[in-house]
Formats: sequence, C-alpha cells, structure tokens
Amino acid sequence: MAILEVSGLKVYFHTRNGVVKAVDDVSFSVDSGETLAIVGESGSGKSVTCYSLLDLLPKPPAKIEGGTALFNGHDLLTCSAAEMRQHRCNDIAVIFQDPMTSLNPFLTIGEQLIEPLIYHPNKDQVTSRAEAKEKAVALLDEVGIIDPEVRFDCYPHEFSGGMRQRVMIAMALITEPKLLICDEPTTALDVTIQAQILELIKKLQETRNVAVIFISHDLGVVAGIADKVMVMCDGTIRETGDTDNIFYKTKDEYTKKLLAAIPEGAKTLPNRCNTDEALVEVTNLKTYFRNQAAAAKDDESQFVKAVNDVSLTISRGEILGLVGESGSGKSTLGRSILQLAPTTAGSVSFNKQVLTGMTPKKLVPWRQKMQMIFQDPYASLNPRMTVFETLSEPLLYHGLATQKTIAAQVKTLMDDVGLAQAQLRKYPHEFSGGQRQRIAIGRAIATKPEFIIADEPVSALDVTIQAQILDLILNLVERHNLTMMFISHDLSVVRYISDRVIIMNRGVIIEQGDTEALWAHPKQQYTQDLLSAIPLADPVSERNRIASR
Repeated sequence: MAILEVSGLKVYFHTRNGVVKAVDDVSFSVDSGETLAIVGESGSGKSVTCYSLLDLLPKPPAKIEGGTALFNGHDLLTCSAAEMRQHRCNDIAVIFQDPMTSLNPFLTIGEQLIEPLIYHPNKDQVTSRAEAKEKAVALLDEVGIIDPEVRFDCYPHEFSGGMRQRVMIAMALITEPKLLICDEPTTALDVTIQAQILELIKKLQETRNVAVIFISHDLGVVAGIADKVMVMCDGTIRETGDTDNIFYKTKDEYTKKLLAAIPEGAKTLPNRCNTDEALVEVTNLKTYFRNQAAAAKDDESQFVKAVNDVSLTISRGEILGLVGESGSGKSTLGRSILQLAPTTAGSVSFNKQVLTGMTPKKLVPWRQKMQMIFQDPYASLNPRMTVFETLSEPLLYHGLATQKTIAAQVKTLMDDVGLAQAQLRKYPHEFSGGQRQRIAIGRAIATKPEFIIADEPVSALDVTIQAQILDLILNLVERHNLTMMFISHDLSVVRYISDRVIIMNRGVIIEQGDTEALWAHPKQQYTQDLLSAIPLADPVSERNRIASR
C-alpha cells in the first residue's frame, strides 16, 4: 500500500533571469517498506522534489505551481505550518548529504538526538530526559556507534565522517518515522564506510518497515539497495521501473549514459613511465601533529602520526594512485611531498633536489614545477577573482607571461580544459561543480609543471562529470608529459587512471604494486576489504554480496 503518492508536482524558481522549471510534472509513489531510488545528475531536480514535500525550499524564489503529495491521505503541499512540523517531527525524516553542516557544532550528539523527543513529543514517545537518553543510547548502539554511553556526550567534530553519518541516521530514526528521505548520504564517504552505511539503511528499513527515498547520482550505489528506480533529468522523469529492469533492460539513452559513465576496468592509455628516472623520491618521511593533550614535546607517543616512516618513488611519466580510507594519511602525505605541511623527519627529493628544510623563499622556483589539484574547487578558488584573474595569477607570478601575452595564454588554458572563452569574466559561483574543477585543473597546469598531486579531484562530482574530468586528466597527462600522484578512496577511479597503486592505512604503506596485479591478487586483508566494498552497477551481484555478509 502506497504511503506516499506524488502526482503532477511542479516546482518553479522565479529568478531575475526568468523562471527555472526545477521540477516539472513529476509523479511517483512509495509503498511501506519499499526503497525508491531517485537518480540523476546535479540539477536534475532530485533534491528539490523531496525538499518540496517537507516545505524546505526557500520561498521565494521557489514556488510550488501544482500537484499533490498525499502522505497517508494528507496532502503535504497544502498542510499548515503546524501540521508540517508534526510531519517532520514524527512521520518523515531526512538524512542530509553533509552531516558536518547538518549537526550543530555547539551541542553534544546526545543533546541533538533527544531534542525531538523532549521538545516535540507525541503520545507514543518518551517525554522525560532519562527515557529519551536511554532510547538515544540504544539507537546509537543499533547504528554501530562504539561505546554509545560515552559518545552520547561527544561533539560532532570528535567523530569521523562515517560516524557522523551514522549519528544522522540515528537522529532520523529516533522518532520512528514512516518515511525516510536519504539525500546523497554516502557521496563523500570511503567505499568501506559507504558499504556499511548502505547495509545499515537497508537493515533498519527491513526491521522497522520504513519507506525509503534514496537520492543519488550514482547508479552503482543504488543497485543493491533499491526496489524501484526513478531516473530524472532537467526536472522531468525519464523512466521509472523495478531496479533490475532499469539496469538490464533500459531503453532510455540518458539512463544508458549514466550507466556507461561508471568507471570500470583498467587504464586504457599506455604506461609512459620511465622506471630508470625517478622524479620524486620520498625517504622515511614522517609528519606528526601534536596532540592537544600532549604533555611533553619530546614524547613521541603524544603525537598523531599522520605519515609514519613512508618511503616511495614516483618515476617520470607515471600516474601513481594513492588509496586509503579517511584518516589513513593520504592527503597529509601529498601535502608533505609538496612542502605544504611541515614534516617531522625524513626527506623529499624532486629531480634529485632535496626539498625538505628549504625556506619558503627557496621553494618558490620549485612551486612552478609542482602543483596541486584540491578536492573542493569551490573552497580552493578565490570567490572574488574571475576565471581570467585565477588563471592569470600563477603565470604572472612566475614570470611566464607578460601583460601583452597573458590574454592569449589564458584563452589557451580555457581551451585545454574544455571551457568556453566567453566565460573568462565569470566568478566561481557562476559555474557548476564540474566546471569549477576544470578551472582548478587549468590553474594547476598553467605553469607547465612536471608533477601534479590530485587530491580527490572527482569525489563529489556526478558520475558523468567525473568521467569527463578523468578523461580530461588523462588527456592532459599525455599531452603535457605530466607525472601525477592521484589520491582517492574510490578504487574504481584509481584503477581507471593509475599505472601503479599504493595502499595506505594509519599513516603507513601496507601494500603497493602494478594496478592490475594488485587488483587480481591483493595480499593484505585491508586491501581485500577495500576491493570487496566497491559498489557494482549490477543489482543481482550487489544483492548476493550483501546477503553473503
């Protein structure tokens, strides 16, 4: 029996540039205990569709132009503010994409968990603080938080990304809702944590008979969790059907494009690396961060060993993949190699020149030859600088262009990364996520570097945009004869782009080797666990794998 029936939903945004039809005549239904996955690229209308049901859109500019959304017979689109608060508190819950921005940093996890029970109780729920805490602790235990009694009094910043997402799930379930909306809940998580969260949602849905709407841009992620799939594009539904039919029998070209964009298989371009010529050499590198509770500077046990005695070599022309879960030391290693993070011991050599110990002034000439592509282009691009200014800055700073030649050189960079020259005077906020990442890549290659470190450059992008950026990186590596370290927690991406792979865990290298050899015969259990957690765009295989755990 359908718990939610949406019919003819239209949500338009009235802006200074005209009317944007974010959701245009969308209809679907969800049964009790069923999981409906809504899939599509950014801007397809997935989140707007669901947020409109709970009156979470800013009005203006958003306006619901038509349609109905019957939840247990009550139209969510016409209910009063008081009725909507009751639905949000007791009937429908949301797990948002980024738990760190959804959790209050000034309140403990426990206080945020019991808030709806204390301040918005209904007749079937507890009302005393002691009862609320007991229920919250039990739910934290149910979602896999270790030592829930202790963690109840911790703050959000004291949890890892995966643990914060588990807390968000507990917050969503504490009022025992009938419908759970999951908005990209695993996008930025490691594959192992992602697999745990997906299995947890599926398990809780089955034990509590909760209806689930699972929003995602990744068909591989929804393969093992969804009963039905609805594919959206430009505010409209392209197709809806059982998961197996969508994956195995789809006739829609847009759905085929989404499926084809999932990275799989080995790198297609030949390995260009010269193993006889080491460009980057890292020897016994240590990067420790002082623990706030440290009692003595010379007591090594009082430090967080982010990178702990790491040695590696990157050959000229090689793409080295660096893989590990969050907190394994990947990004710290990359920053340490580029001398963006202070190292504790060991050495880093670039082209036989030792960089460790150099002053910032002496490092300037080497900065031109070593660049970095950061994970979040929106955070790494100056919001007050146009694209032209962003791309001009490194060229002018390093003396690679003059005022007479700068315009032509910047236009060439725009062509290299696939951006229209007409967009040169725009600011970062006027671009999509994929376009901003292209700008960041353009800035990185502007100085014609020999070595680039790409730190999770595609982790938050749609699968189609991700595929474009990966192909762009491979193309630029080939054309500009670049050497690269590609950091990621997504092994499918690493396999698609890398010649060789290093696996890190807790600050140390635990396994390394040729990409395909490591894929075929991983030696360490940690590597095997990472490989087994990769989501497959194959519903039958995913269901079998989940059932076998």
